[in-house]
Amino acid sequence: MTKKSDQNHHERVVVVALAGNPNAGKTSIFNALTGTFQHVGNYPGVTVEKKEGKYTYKDMIFRVVDLPGIYSLTAFSVEEVVARTFLVEERPEVIVDVVDLTNLDRNLYLAVQMMELGFNPVLALNFADEARFIGQVIDVRILEARLRTRCVETIANRGRGSDELKEAIYQVAHSSQSPPSIIYTPEIEQEIGQIETLLDEELMKPYPVRYVATKLLEQDREIVRFVQGKIIRPEEFIQRVDGAIRSIETLVRDSPSIIIGDQRHGFASGLVREATVSSPRYDRVSFSDQVDAVLTHRILGLPFFFFFMYLLFWLTFTAGSIPMAGLESLLHGFENLINTYWPVSHVPLVRSLLIDGIINGVGSVLIFLPNIMLLFLGIAALEDTGYMARAAFIMDKVMHKIGLHGKSFIPMLIGFGCTVPAIMATRTLENFRDRVTTIMVLPLISCGARLPIYMLLIPIFFSQRFQPFMLWLMYLIGICLAGLAAKALRLTLLKGENTPFVMELPPYRMPTFRSVMIHMWNRAWLYVRKAGTIILLVSVIMWIFNTFPRKHVFEVDQQVQAGVTLTSQQIELARTNEKLRYSLSGRIGSMLEPVTRLMGFDWKITTSFIGAFVAKEVFVAQLSIIYSMGKDADSTQTIRQILRNKYSALVGFCVMLFALIATPCMATCACTRQETGRWRWTLLQFGGLTFLGFILTTLVYQIGTLLGL
Repeated sequence: MTKKSDQNHHERVVVVALAGNPNAGKTSIFNALTGTFQHVGNYPGVTVEKKEGKYTYKDMIFRVVDLPGIYSLTAFSVEEVVARTFLVEERPEVIVDVVDLTNLDRNLYLAVQMMELGFNPVLALNFADEARFIGQVIDVRILEARLRTRCVETIANRGRGSDELKEAIYQVAHSSQSPPSIIYTPEIEQEIGQIETLLDEELMKPYPVRYVATKLLEQDREIVRFVQGKIIRPEEFIQRVDGAIRSIETLVRDSPSIIIGDQRHGFASGLVREATVSSPRYDRVSFSDQVDAVLTHRILGLPFFFFFMYLLFWLTFTAGSIPMAGLESLLHGFENLINTYWPVSHVPLVRSLLIDGIINGVGSVLIFLPNIMLLFLGIAALEDTGYMARAAFIMDKVMHKIGLHGKSFIPMLIGFGCTVPAIMATRTLENFRDRVTTIMVLPLISCGARLPIYMLLIPIFFSQRFQPFMLWLMYLIGICLAGLAAKALRLTLLKGENTPFVMELPPYRMPTFRSVMIHMWNRAWLYVRKAGTIILLVSVIMWIFNTFPRKHVFEVDQQVQAGVTLTSQQIELARTNEKLRYSLSGRIGSMLEPVTRLMGFDWKITTSFIGAFVAKEVFVAQLSIIYSMGKDADSTQTIRQILRNKYSALVGFCVMLFALIATPCMATCACTRQETGRWRWTLLQFGGLTFLGFILTTLVYQIGTLLGL
């Protein structure tokens, strides 16, 4: 035991930064290196996702940080700022630059910028199989010799090359080889040298002085601000830099940023030409182009998209029904076991808390875990194939017609999982009006938290053949309402021109079992963790609201004394309902019932929506708690049967509609405040959507009632 502890004590932890262009396969490399030993958070101060993982190789522990997908380190976008800040401040021992071997020229541009920062990145030459298929063959030894680092061919989505990559990372972690220098034209080099003489090496840390001088000529805003905060006379210094820029423009008749960028590309292109054994064959139409001719067709594209979404919901219902029924039976079996061996008279409050509060509260949410997993499985598969990028492309024209940016569809797709990261994803939108418009309508996209509400009510009120259609319809209603709301905002509060949409479409790829399962597991685990923490806490709170204050004098007893004939079972059930109505939640629900009755809701449904402000899933938990407490102890009816007998299909649909539109959850409101920077947008979002939900649900219920539905 001591020997093992000593060994662990001497293990060195090496920080590895994983960088690369979007769609270069960085996620697959990350999964191949770290497996399930990973967690997701955000970078300090910004809402950009930060993924970390770890693995052990030989005598070292490697902590892998997955940087945002970027094309350069110029720091125009928040992702580029985050990536460069991490590299210069954390100074990871190893950088792995994941490059798409089928587009090596373009991908090496990022590697060149890393070399200028003083790093010598390991190159993971990904999609080696696709490169060979199109005829692109690279002599890896030449590439390694010119870059003075390790280069490893990988096929990350199949797990090939990961062992070789781990060995390369291990070797570079023990090496101190400096990267090759990038030499620019004499005019650029002369000005870089003169600016370097004006900079103090110690003050410029953690940046290399040459890098700072180069970025000043490129007019990098972050570096300009950095230097201004470090030197004594910043105005004079900036004037000197501006003079250098004007001198270069006079000599070569172009800006230094364009010349420097061109020469970086030239360095990368020359390197590729030198290392290329055979070039790609471009005399054929690729498989992706052939598929895109159908799936992104201007007429067929949208029908295919809606078909794939319907297929996903059909799979969620049909394949998820069996394990969901198994979990439900297990839950009822556990409840019956407690009922059998725990007498009602023995510590009744604790017994009620366990059965009504915890089992029926948290359990009613957990039974939908199979459906959640299947939905996330399907979304992960569509993402990994590359189809989701096409979905954004297909929806671009539609998005512009309703006043949204084409990129807004990406946060909307993320919103199918959770609204909070979807709001964070709007940081990719450069225009403030586009960002705020997207944020305001994102709660209308059905998130995973609403799925338990749909999965509870749809099987109760609709026949099996219509169940996938009803789920598809709820998601479609949300998307359409989001579009109409966005159009209204762009015509009123957020007027302005639309910005153009540019997006790279990755080639289609077969998703791997490992990658899809990791995506599904990460998202499903967040759902389980939420059920075990937030929903458990709120379920206990709602049980307290449903239990206290306690009533001791009952109207039903007075009726019996007056001669009304009732069975003991009817008397007990009436007492329980009186207790619930007398409780705090019953009083709140009764107070709001005259208004919510217009939507077809009684006080029990109304009370359930109050808890849903914390988390939408709590609606299911609260409804289950109320009807579990309200039913006879000897009754064999399930919650589903009770709801089916008590409410109509019209009420069930109205509940789903109101849950879709109204009262964004607490986390969504907090995130909206953080991203927009103002409470007025948060209040407008919450109040506006709740009012819209009330009006539309009331109209649907009242019209449906008039039509006899």
